[in-house]
Amino acid sequence: MKKLRKASSLLLGITLLISVLAACGSPNEEGKTNGSNAGSETSNAAEGVSKEGFPIVNEPITLKMMSQDVGVADWNKMPVLQEMEKLTGIKLEFQNAPVDSFATKKNLVFASGDLPDMFYAADLKPAEQVTYGSQGVLIPLEKYIDEGYAPNIKKIFDDHPEIRKSFTTPDGHIYALPNVDLAAVWYRGPMWYNGKFLKTLGATEPKTTDELYAYLKRVKDEDANGNGKQDEIPLTSVKLNDLRMYFLGFWGIYDEVVYADKDGKVHYTPQEEGYKGYLTFLNRLWKDELLDHETFSQTDEQKKAKGKNNQIAVFNDYHPYFTLGGEPSEDHPLMTPVKSEIADSPVYGKHPGISANGTFAITSSNPAPEATMRWVDYLYSYEGATLFSQGPENLLWKYKNKETHEKEWLPVPGGIDREEYRGTMTPNYGILTPGMNSSDIAVGLRSEFDLWIDKQNAEKLTPIGKSPYPNVYLTNEEQTEASALLSDLNTYVIQMEAKFVTGQEPLSNWDKYLEQIKKMGGDRIAELYQSAYDR
Repeated sequence: MKKLRKASSLLLGITLLISVLAACGSPNEEGKTNGSNAGSETSNAAEGVSKEGFPIVNEPITLKMMSQDVGVADWNKMPVLQEMEKLTGIKLEFQNAPVDSFATKKNLVFASGDLPDMFYAADLKPAEQVTYGSQGVLIPLEKYIDEGYAPNIKKIFDDHPEIRKSFTTPDGHIYALPNVDLAAVWYRGPMWYNGKFLKTLGATEPKTTDELYAYLKRVKDEDANGNGKQDEIPLTSVKLNDLRMYFLGFWGIYDEVVYADKDGKVHYTPQEEGYKGYLTFLNRLWKDELLDHETFSQTDEQKKAKGKNNQIAVFNDYHPYFTLGGEPSEDHPLMTPVKSEIADSPVYGKHPGISANGTFAITSSNPAPEATMRWVDYLYSYEGATLFSQGPENLLWKYKNKETHEKEWLPVPGGIDREEYRGTMTPNYGILTPGMNSSDIAVGLRSEFDLWIDKQNAEKLTPIGKSPYPNVYLTNEEQTEASALLSDLNTYVIQMEAKFVTGQEPLSNWDKYLEQIKKMGGDRIAELYQSAYDR
């Protein structure tokens, strides 16, 4: 769960950071169909596909799947995928790429036209869905959903029509499927306090940015870890990616690129006054050595090493013990977002319930789209979600009461970490995958620590939570313009963020920065996403 959530955090955090797509060639003509005609040209395949029950197909078939791979285990040997092959009659050939190089490999595949039959954990940006869907490279899925090949997905869409709307492109089609998590609160892993430091200093949790500054100053000056050295690191980060969205909430902003205010007006975050407040505060921390001066150079592993050495006071992670070490405990409180000088602060960008990017798509190469929809639809059922998240019954868990869905954990073979062992069983580890999550899936498996987390969320985050900017689609013309603008804007904004925070660029040059942002199209980005938001 740790790596999955972190990956979720990373993936969901770049909803709108749309890069210029690699040049894309037309798919090879041989064996491929235009997406709009895929259904009619595969009618023969549908004859051997069952709309309910298992196996899915009368005769076994083999399909090619492309996905991200965290490198923990051979997918051919994963019990979950072996179980799916037995259950469905569909054998998969995996064309995986490492997580770090998956985006590049995906672009190359699209450009070459040498397509897999399906993409899994695909991280398909809205721009990619619109571009490759309109070209016929990705086929529309709503036909198969509405014709009975995806009853679980259809039920979710019927119960939550906003989810269907959020994944319907301007041309009226659905080219990719989301990850649906209606139980989630966190959009990113939150910030935590080192509880030992709070206790040593006799401090209570800060409620304002001034109180937070004062606390971090005490950590630095008053030997919070008690080792007689001034080696404490009040606040640490990895390139600000882990804390940016949480801290922006102190200034009333709940998305990193664009957000809509209570009146429905869309704002481009990097040119807002609240963003300046965020930069000003971090610059103050940097100057006073309260923000780790290795923030822009260190890796997550290096950050965690400092945590395990009991040097860090405030940090981001999915759970505090992932950074500080030890066992799950209630000793290290979740950070309460603090109030700044901005009215209506703080806010918290909560999880919107669905992934921002597409996790699954079927290509025009696929000879059996109906069977493929049945395959992926199982992941949106209770049984399928349980299989892919926790593995087959009697390996990691067993039912205590099947009727109430109550489960219990089993001992992990060899005494290794349960989460690491789970990563050898299922592809749903360290990557954001298609499927759903609900509170039913973890009945009986939630620990006292999990329940404590629920209480922390209810007290500190839920009351100020706002959904980030929704998943929207620009038209092809709008997307072309936005992609070109954001390619340069994203680079400039990230560079200037680091310069403002470290003092390489004085904040007295804010107006000059704003002028450059506007020249590069900041206002136009707000206009483009305003149109999509209004639609």
